[in-house]
Amino acid sequence: MTIQKAFVSAQDVAARAGVSRSAVSRTFTPGKSVSAETRAKVLAAADALGYHVNHLARGLMRNESGIVCLIVSDLGTPYRSNLVNALTQQLQDAGKIAMLINTDRSDESVGLALRQAIRYRADASIVVSGMPDKSIVKLCLRNGLRLVLINRDDEHDGTLRINLDDAKAAENAVTAFARAGCKHLALINSTAGTPSLMAREAGFIAAAAARDLPVMVEHHGHTSYASGRLMAQRLLTRPTRPDGVFCVTDLLACGFMDTARREFHLDIPKDLCVIGFDDIEQASWISYNITTFAQPIDGIAANAVAWLRGDAEQTERTSLRLHADMVWRGSVRGG
Repeated sequence: MTIQKAFVSAQDVAARAGVSRSAVSRTFTPGKSVSAETRAKVLAAADALGYHVNHLARGLMRNESGIVCLIVSDLGTPYRSNLVNALTQQLQDAGKIAMLINTDRSDESVGLALRQAIRYRADASIVVSGMPDKSIVKLCLRNGLRLVLINRDDEHDGTLRINLDDAKAAENAVTAFARAGCKHLALINSTAGTPSLMAREAGFIAAAAARDLPVMVEHHGHTSYASGRLMAQRLLTRPTRPDGVFCVTDLLACGFMDTARREFHLDIPKDLCVIGFDDIEQASWISYNITTFAQPIDGIAANAVAWLRGDAEQTERTSLRLHADMVWRGSVRGG
């Protein structure tokens, strides 16, 4: 009976292939010179023995682990899950390892999880929402982690901040409502108070004021479908009913539209125009068909990973503002 060795070393591969230990190392190091014959011998021996390069050990020798923490809240929402998917794919393509930390719990538990990641010698963190307390960001920096902040307003040396031009998008929403003949505007937002959501709200109110258009504002709870439904009930029972509503996320818009149609029997866009934000998959569904703004998810992920990878044109950047394109569908008249 043959007993298979639990751990296969590079030296084992070298012995089986009949080459030096350094030849094995060069074979598995991108860019290193090795002959085609030697490479074939090494790969055949590695395959036969079940050998895999220990990237963690190799990285620690260079004081790098390749681990990147993703600090995320609201992971179940479509936009956030899409962004995490793009980030993890691009991190993997760059040879990095993503470690997820869910911030939907208390700051104490998040801090504990982050300290565990630091003990694994994580190289960097990407903060994927405005929710975690700023003390979490400071903990990352204090422990020498490179840091990318997405949709946050923190200002720290040695970090990259990636934001959207939320205020400009909100101004475009006001313009779309005005062209559709809307006279009574409204905005619905959660109570999360994240920088990106509040920038959309402030931008919309300012742009409406410039056109002498009044804005009714509602806030409630989480940035969720259920919150959209509840705020629809509040707005649509007011003495003056809005005819143009900006929902700061598509998920809020879905809840708002379902309530407007089913409980108040309103026709969208004939009786009521609605604009969302994020361009989640559900926004394109026939039942919603929401005019919205597309988050440049692939661009956010690509810029974050390029900066962490140290690409020459990226490393000097400290902030980046991306544009959210308007996606015209059927929830606004005249689109």
